[in-house]
Amino acid sequence: MKLYYKAGACSLSPHIILRESGIDFSLVNVDLATKKTEAGDDYLEINAKGQVPALLLDDGSMLTEGVAIVQYLADKVPDRQLLAPAGSMTRYHTLEWLNYIATELHKGFSPLFNPATPDAFKTTTRAALEKKFKYVNEELNDKQWLMGLRFSVADAYLFTVLRWAQALNLNLQGLSNIDAFMERMKARPAVAAALTAEGI
Repeated sequence: MKLYYKAGACSLSPHIILRESGIDFSLVNVDLATKKTEAGDDYLEINAKGQVPALLLDDGSMLTEGVAIVQYLADKVPDRQLLAPAGSMTRYHTLEWLNYIATELHKGFSPLFNPATPDAFKTTTRAALEKKFKYVNEELNDKQWLMGLRFSVADAYLFTVLRWAQALNLNLQGLSNIDAFMERMKARPAVAAALTAEGI
């Protein structure tokens, strides 16, 4: 498999899950501004959406969208228990978290990454995200991971967007459950390997 990524972007989530899965893969860095790969290939010919992540599968087909990619990877290695089996409520609660992170957190950052966004709107956006992270902090109370005692694909995605929150200096003061979660994530060998590989 081949993962098309940009360092620190949302592609970090499937990158972590690839390392957690033990599946053999390679990385291709993409410049999202120029839509060129590190080898100079036109990324739009590889992925017409022009965004990362994209995962080139062994059969030559392409899978895009981080939430879909991590579910696919987890189902490839059920013994790693990165996602509960189909039919279990734990699986659907994990998917619930993946969707919350994608729609309420991840997309919420878009205005902050856009230099054309008016400052007043950025202030409102930051406040909305900070409120949502307080909710996440409460949900992590007495939990090691979002699903309790077992690490899942949702944790890799949450870690990714929390790194953005820290980089943009969102007010996460006093969110001790999030602080502890981030330390646990950094201590995972797969996470450390992904961060090192991306140079972040």
